[in-house]
Amino acid sequence: MSGLSSLIATLRASPGFAHKRDIDAVVSALAVPQALDTASGVALGDHFTGVALGDDCAAIPDGDGHLLFAAEGFVNGFVAAEPWFAGWCGVMVNVSDVAAMGGRPLAVVDALWSNGAADAQPILDGLRAAAAAYGVPVVGGHSNTRNDRAQLAVAILGRAGKRLLTSHDARPGDRLMAAIDLRGRYHDPNPFFDAATAAPAERLRGDLALLPELAEDGLCRAAKDISMAGLVGTALMLLECSGVGGSIDLRAIPRPDGVPLDRWLLSFPSFGFLLSVAPEDCAAVAARFQARGLSCAAIGTVEDATTLTLTDGAEALPVWDFADSPLIGCGPRRRTTAS
Repeated sequence: MSGLSSLIATLRASPGFAHKRDIDAVVSALAVPQALDTASGVALGDHFTGVALGDDCAAIPDGDGHLLFAAEGFVNGFVAAEPWFAGWCGVMVNVSDVAAMGGRPLAVVDALWSNGAADAQPILDGLRAAAAAYGVPVVGGHSNTRNDRAQLAVAILGRAGKRLLTSHDARPGDRLMAAIDLRGRYHDPNPFFDAATAAPAERLRGDLALLPELAEDGLCRAAKDISMAGLVGTALMLLECSGVGGSIDLRAIPRPDGVPLDRWLLSFPSFGFLLSVAPEDCAAVAARFQARGLSCAAIGTVEDATTLTLTDGAEALPVWDFADSPLIGCGPRRRTTAS
């Protein structure tokens, strides 16, 4: 087996990929309707309009813009092992979801269970620290200190203008760009690359503001924040939702010095986004991130295809073919027009 073949096998067998595959069954079980036209918005059910499943947030048209609504839950083992950081991540991952849609966060609420008040305290400390750093208030939630273990979920409300960044608008011919903050460290042995907890609050807020600014200026078609599925898994989710394929040049991916490629591709960076950008806008997009000390590079292309192909310069191999199997089940094959 070649090095690239082995890398692809590792990615496909990773827990991050497995967790994302679970989404397909949940979507089917809930039978949630989807929108077809993400640019204009169409009816979802009988009551409201918005964008399709598979996005980082639900987007609900509201006046001259959109309310953004999202939630994140955390694996029990992570909460037990790193309670303060889990609390921090409760805010951090949600503000990233809002930014990935081209929005700005308004407020969060938490749902916290613990085995006593002392068990809950470090989680609350991390939640409070992140809320202060990102400038997003915790305005309510639910708590229960009489559980047998600590568990955490956090939901967020944000707002975006008329121009959203979605997972459904990547077009063949676009460039895939990766924007990542490499000024961090790992929380060993976990795959979390933390460039946030030691960063100045002003920098965190300013970096996230780049995403809604790109949306408002029309410089980006589609976006997704890099999740626990890693960069390649996140690219698959973006491409599947848009009904396209693509290719990624592994040599072009921004990466911290000394970090092996296989580890980096399965990492969850505290600031990391994949963008689908028209070729003529790539230089302007890269310049905005680089001006703030963030790494940004074109790493591949969006193609009229059903596969995502990886290349290392020596060979090119498919990592996934949506014609054989969906990853999250939120692509065009599920989308229906309103009656």
